[in-house]
Amino acid sequence: MKGEARKGQFFVPDGAMPEEALKRTTVLCIAAHQDDTEIMAYHAIAECFAAADKWFTSVIVTDGAEPARTGIYEHFSNEDMRLIRAKEQNQAALIGRYSAQVQLSYTSSEVKYGKTLEITKAIRDIILDCAPEIVCTHNLADKHDTHVAVALRVISALRSIEMNKHPQRLYGLEVWRGLDWLCDDEKVVFDASEQENIARALLGLFDSQISGGKRYDLAALGRRRANATFLEGRSVDAIEAAIYGMDMTELLTGDLSPEEFISQRLERFREDILARLGRCRE
Repeated sequence: MKGEARKGQFFVPDGAMPEEALKRTTVLCIAAHQDDTEIMAYHAIAECFAAADKWFTSVIVTDGAEPARTGIYEHFSNEDMRLIRAKEQNQAALIGRYSAQVQLSYTSSEVKYGKTLEITKAIRDIILDCAPEIVCTHNLADKHDTHVAVALRVISALRSIEMNKHPQRLYGLEVWRGLDWLCDDEKVVFDASEQENIARALLGLFDSQISGGKRYDLAALGRRRANATFLEGRSVDAIEAAIYGMDMTELLTGDLSPEEFISQRLERFREDILARLGRCRE
């Protein structure tokens, strides 16, 4: 790895050399916090899990040092939580058979305000080392500031790379706000039904969050089931669990700002609601 990407932790579950682990990556997920990857990108983890020619790599940008917590973790220091969450994330990479797990260990404040150029450079270096077919990150309508900041750093990193080295697709996925509101023709539906036991195991590894007072495991699995059922009202469920995505590939060129991109989708949502009201008015 190059430059700022050397910072933090690097873990390769199968013991391959770091350079090889990155080079074989086909799907790269860049997330803000430990467990965000497992919440929003399980479909990609499952797709790569037993495939000989597909590899999933996870990048966690922050150190996870300041989560909400209670119970057995109530009196743990921020440094304690940082170490525990990093270990949990590496355990998830092992269970999920990731190609590599990178933890950059920046603070949330650094991601949002303090070291934006440095973090963008670190992400850029990792993308170049991986040359993935697909990049996944947070969607631009997420309601968590750090999530949106990470998505913006990813977009900036990709825009700084030559077009011939861009991934085929850039997807924004769900964590702190679902994408049910997107118009159906703009909604990317990922099948997350495969190997539910692995999905549960991955989410269940993050005990510092679950026992700490946040049932992300139940919430994420419930959202996937709800997505699959409420996607279509006039037919039986085609899949058992779905993750919704926002295709953000057009943002790679720089012709459209993130604000313009999301405003277009919000306007489509508004138009869809008003059109339905018009059709149904007595």
